[in-house]
Amino acid sequence: MSTTTALPHWDMTVVYPGLDSSEFAQGLSQVLQHIDELASFFAEKQVQALPAAPVLDDAFVRDFEQVVARYNAMSDEVRTISVYISSFVNTNSQDDLAQAKYSELQRGLTLLAQQATRFTAWIGSLDVEALIERSQVARDHAFPLRKAYKQARHLMSPVEEELASELNVSSGSAWTKLHGNISSQLNVPLKIDGETKSYPMSAIRNMAFSEERDLRRLAYEAELAAWKSNAVPLAAALNSIKNEVNVISRRRQWESPLEASLFDSSIDRETLDAMLSAARASFPDWRRYLRTKARLLGLEKLAWYDLFAPVARESKVWEFAEASNFIIEQFGSYSQRLSDYAARAFRERWIDAEPRPGKRDGAYCASLRADESRILANFKPAFAGMSTLAHELGHGYHNLNMLKRTALQRRHPMTLAETASIFCETIIRHAALGQVEPSEQIAILEASLQGSCQVVVDITSRFLFEQNVFEKRQRRELSVDELNELMLDSQRQTYGAGLDEAMLHPYMWAVKGHYYNTGRSYYNYPYMFGLLFGLGLYARYQQQPEEFKQSYDDLLSSTGMASAAELAQRFGIDIRSESFWRSSLDITRQDIDLFEQLAAQR
Repeated sequence: MSTTTALPHWDMTVVYPGLDSSEFAQGLSQVLQHIDELASFFAEKQVQALPAAPVLDDAFVRDFEQVVARYNAMSDEVRTISVYISSFVNTNSQDDLAQAKYSELQRGLTLLAQQATRFTAWIGSLDVEALIERSQVARDHAFPLRKAYKQARHLMSPVEEELASELNVSSGSAWTKLHGNISSQLNVPLKIDGETKSYPMSAIRNMAFSEERDLRRLAYEAELAAWKSNAVPLAAALNSIKNEVNVISRRRQWESPLEASLFDSSIDRETLDAMLSAARASFPDWRRYLRTKARLLGLEKLAWYDLFAPVARESKVWEFAEASNFIIEQFGSYSQRLSDYAARAFRERWIDAEPRPGKRDGAYCASLRADESRILANFKPAFAGMSTLAHELGHGYHNLNMLKRTALQRRHPMTLAETASIFCETIIRHAALGQVEPSEQIAILEASLQGSCQVVVDITSRFLFEQNVFEKRQRRELSVDELNELMLDSQRQTYGAGLDEAMLHPYMWAVKGHYYNTGRSYYNYPYMFGLLFGLGLYARYQQQPEEFKQSYDDLLSSTGMASAAELAQRFGIDIRSESFWRSSLDITRQDIDLFEQLAAQR
């Protein structure tokens, strides 16, 4: 299945004409200068850990409000130029000019990160509750200020924090960059019909969606061989990153990297345990889905390379233009505002959809400036490709609803970042299922279950793997073979009898860039939270659509201004209760039941 029309590249010329333009050079120089000026301003106002809480007189309140205003403005300015440069790096990692400019910006980002730490330490020195009473600006930022006050209790000394941020450029961030460069530039030889060609890794992994099992198997074998040949530097990167996170977490007096991650995610361990327990209870249903898929494919049991195999030929080919029109129309069934937003994103070329060498795999959405976002995708002309677009547009709509919030108010955790994306994805799935014949329904339903299985089952395996790596890395480095075995063990625990244990993916630790991030550990369970929370909200929408609409946009707007538990309570949801997570998983269980019914009719 191939697209017959040219897929769009995003338009970044509305920001600067190009990386080699004088306008960009001036913009980058100005941003770096403004960061230097912010650092000087913070030093002047003594934004740092203080030996004693200052008197909150009128002069101090004015200084506080100026600090917050400058810090918010600087964050917005950096966001735009950082996303602009990244748009070139992520679509062509071999763009030397883009890599050089990002490295140049990195110096400023390091200095800004140091100011963020100083700001947190400063807030930790204040009587925050008294400040909230005295200042409207503080009241507007009550949640991030209270969170910063708690986080300050987990900071190292100012000198240690400054040193850690400076060294991160040549340690954690450098290892992250190495993984990104290796994985995006990896060309994989593959022999098909007697002819050997070289393919980018993203193209090889896309072959997992092929109707031809022999091609899926050949691509899987070639992929594993490619990861194996690059495993030594990637294992070095992973070992170094996990050790750095362990050391920094311990120095900051977190019980573990997981405890720090839960704090960042604005949830507690009780919530995580309730969700994971519900997920484990659902594994028999997911294995039932995998066994049904195997039968449809004429197999006794699925191999890893069968996970994404189509179970039915999609007679419907969703070309990009048709997919965009369908999304715009169906978003309108929820609200005109959502539909208009999607139409603008397509019209103004906010989306880079074409897969190509050097381009990052997968998809994401980044807030660029004001109400604009940019979406990276690797579009396939199938329902799954359209679903991904809807998902990422949901992120963009989330950004739109935070337009009037300041940078500090917009900082929402990953757990809540998937709220709108899952909601929008569900709108499209339900609409598509209602407009096609039963023979086509099974393909759409399977695409949805395929994704949900990844988020519930595979995400659990990734969580278990990362938990084990953090624990074992406290003692020593882990070899490639040990990392492979930990990954295989995690997959056995989760997929169980749903997959052929002789055909798993030992190098999934090398594939997933989520592991290679010092600033965001456990980049896995928040996706499950997002899926199940989003499904729970969609169920509330179906029950009381008009009442739901009155509150939903405000919920999205407030995701950086309250904890996940507080926001969920607005819709009568108790996220610490396993019953809520089970009720969300009941929705996927109903889909599995329907999938089995449709499969039995074939």
